[in-house]
Amino acid sequence: MVFTVFILFVILLRLGELLLARRNERWLLQHGAVEYGKKHYRYIVLLHVGFFISLITEYVFTSTGYYSIPLLVLYFVLLGFKAWTIFSLGRFWNTKIFRIPGYPLVKKGAYKFIKHPNYIIVIAEIALIPLIFHLYITAIVFSGLNALMLHVRIKEENKVLAISVTPQHP
Repeated sequence: MVFTVFILFVILLRLGELLLARRNERWLLQHGAVEYGKKHYRYIVLLHVGFFISLITEYVFTSTGYYSIPLLVLYFVLLGFKAWTIFSLGRFWNTKIFRIPGYPLVKKGAYKFIKHPNYIIVIAEIALIPLIFHLYITAIVFSGLNALMLHVRIKEENKVLAISVTPQHP
């Protein structure tokens, strides 16, 4: 029961994030944003869908029903950092890579301290969510796949972030 409620919560949270990203995407495009990394984005989506399928499958076939309360609490603390990261970027937060030419990079909130805080959170989520329920195969396999995906993603994003900016505001 705890697993079902938790996974539904996480899935609904992700769907909410996708809705927010879609809304932000419309705003970004209206302000002249250019999208980058289109080739690899579908693989990110597949990775995350596969992650949830793996979580549910591994739980059905191997779970003892036990879960870790400290790791569950840690996950909710992590959600606080995720919210801070999303609010730090405001309308610029997205699951895709967008850049408005000439617009300065966001350097507030979490981004004042860390270059890619959202990816640190994703790394932690991919490991932590299965570990809460002792789903070690999913934690290991998808942490590895996520590391490969983030290598591609961060490389692409760093190229985009390196584009020179001038202090214009849309």
